[in-house]
Amino acid sequence: MSSPSSSSSLTLPGDPPGGRRAIAVWSIGVSVYFVAVIFRTSLGVAGLDAADRFHVNASALSTFSILQLLVYAGMQIPVGLLVDRLGTKKVLTIGVVLFTAGQLGFAFSPSYGTALASRALLGCGDALTFISVLRLGTRWFPARRGPMVAQLAGLVGMAGNLVSTLVLSRLLHGVGWTAAFAGSALAGVVVLVLLLLFLKDHPEGHEPQPLAHQGAAYVRRQIAASWREPGTRLGLWVHFTTQFPAMVFLLLWGMPFLVQAQGLSRATAGELLTLVVLSNMVVGLVYGQVVARHHAARLPLALGTVAATATLWAATIAYPADRAPMWLLVVLCTVLGACGPASMIGFDFARPANPAERQGTASGITNMGGFVASMTTLFAIGVLLDATGDNYSIAFSAVFVLQALGISQILRLRRRVARRERERLVASRVKTVHVPV
Repeated sequence: MSSPSSSSSLTLPGDPPGGRRAIAVWSIGVSVYFVAVIFRTSLGVAGLDAADRFHVNASALSTFSILQLLVYAGMQIPVGLLVDRLGTKKVLTIGVVLFTAGQLGFAFSPSYGTALASRALLGCGDALTFISVLRLGTRWFPARRGPMVAQLAGLVGMAGNLVSTLVLSRLLHGVGWTAAFAGSALAGVVVLVLLLLFLKDHPEGHEPQPLAHQGAAYVRRQIAASWREPGTRLGLWVHFTTQFPAMVFLLLWGMPFLVQAQGLSRATAGELLTLVVLSNMVVGLVYGQVVARHHAARLPLALGTVAATATLWAATIAYPADRAPMWLLVVLCTVLGACGPASMIGFDFARPANPAERQGTASGITNMGGFVASMTTLFAIGVLLDATGDNYSIAFSAVFVLQALGISQILRLRRRVARRERERLVASRVKTVHVPV
């Protein structure tokens, strides 16, 4: 496997150099995202405990994650604009302070209302992290490393999910709710110190061009220009269609489904959730290499992942017996692990479609997709469970509606994006030929 810093004769003029310093700086940024994901997914292993602690039903329980994702998704375009304007370090610093305060508040929340407010604060801070890390990667590594750097960022995020599944769940049942969540908040303090001391927005000699106008007109121009690019819109729909089944499963409904509907113990259910995370990490490395070497593989990988996910999801919830066999649950969780890496392909459509000064905005638009889909599905499942008396087969069928919507949009945009990419390639070759030497 090649690393983000590997040297190559293909480095373009003006590309960042990469190298060990780039890896060190990027590692600090991605550690912030790592901690944010731990906090984001902590409710996934504490869903049943939260229902007991705050005395709420399935709909109210899903509101925790829905509110968190609503804040996250709603902030993606503003965050992209902030990153383009303020730079990575300032935005990440604000994010760490907010999500750490949210995790700490959740630890000490005495009521459902204060717990909701804490998750909203956490979602606000979490929203500032991933786009910032993507921007950091484009500032420190050559463009050809973009797909692999993005997949590695996603992989580190899934490692945070793994910590939540393996470590936080044990702390929760070992030391209790308050100590587990308050103790985990210390990780936010650690990454804040590293961020303030060592992170830099860009290598020397690669300063971005200053933005002349940053008022309301600038905001409108950034959003409109990014949205006009078919690659940005296709990136959004790829992210929308691929990410949400695994997100819904890991963030909230996987544990209740495996324990209540499938009759598994919490330990066994936790192992299956861990399998999703481990599969994600392995598939992420594979997808990153494939996309970096074969650009045309982006859409087949994304659509293939959606098809496999839908097939296994349907086979599990429609299994003739009351409960699906363990081998089918294992296969389902393995395939769900491909959803995260497939969603990262969305950024590989948006990134080349936009210039450097719009990368944050375009990434923010793309990143909205999967979280809007996740939020919608979390809500739909909660409502359907309450309406059907916890019939998971009916409730989990909501996934297919959003997959069908996403696929229709991907198929509508794919030719337009291919044509636009060919036009940019021809234009770049003409420019290269006519540049005086």
